[in-house]
Amino acid sequence: MSEGLFLTLEGIDGAGKSSHLDAMEALFKAQGRTVVRTREPGGTPLAETLRGLILEQPMDPLTESLLVFAARRDHIVQVIEPALARGDLVLCDRFTDATFAYQGAGRGFDAAVLSTLEQWAQGGRAQGLLQPHITLWFDLAPETAAERLAGARVPDKFEAQPVEFFRRVALGYADRAAADAQRFIRIDASQARDQVWQQIETALVARGALNAGTAR
Repeated sequence: MSEGLFLTLEGIDGAGKSSHLDAMEALFKAQGRTVVRTREPGGTPLAETLRGLILEQPMDPLTESLLVFAARRDHIVQVIEPALARGDLVLCDRFTDATFAYQGAGRGFDAAVLSTLEQWAQGGRAQGLLQPHITLWFDLAPETAAERLAGARVPDKFEAQPVEFFRRVALGYADRAAADAQRFIRIDASQARDQVWQQIETALVARGALNAGTAR
């Protein structure tokens, strides 16, 4: 069986990426794909436990990064690689791009160290470094994202950061997208929900991930 499709959604908190996951999952299933929907940090019992620590507990950037990649390694071994080997479609809310954007650009941690951790956690495969086949990047001005998040729920330690932090994170995402333009698809997340969804459908059809006949 051929290897499956690994599709990730990225963007700053408040960009609205997670609100489209249900519709994306349903659309892929409608075209006959087996979908494994997951998230990072998280996706396994161990990784979910680490997620709670990462999002709530104060820690220095190195400790935080080590925990993120520990969670990612377990996620890859237990969920992502087996699903891809079966030929499934893995739909993941965030992956390594988020680490470079949040811990790297946002927290100011050494990108070279993150690259080493990335090699350790995602390397060792015959196909090379595990990366998503397609990444939908929900690009939104940090000020707009902050307005959307205001009063939505009790914020975790990242959501509670000032707008300047998210400006750095947004720049981190832009740098990742520029460095891997073939993988990234920019979604203008400032538009209305229906317009954002249309962008998603059009982009996935153009990349061959979605059959035009099943798009709504």
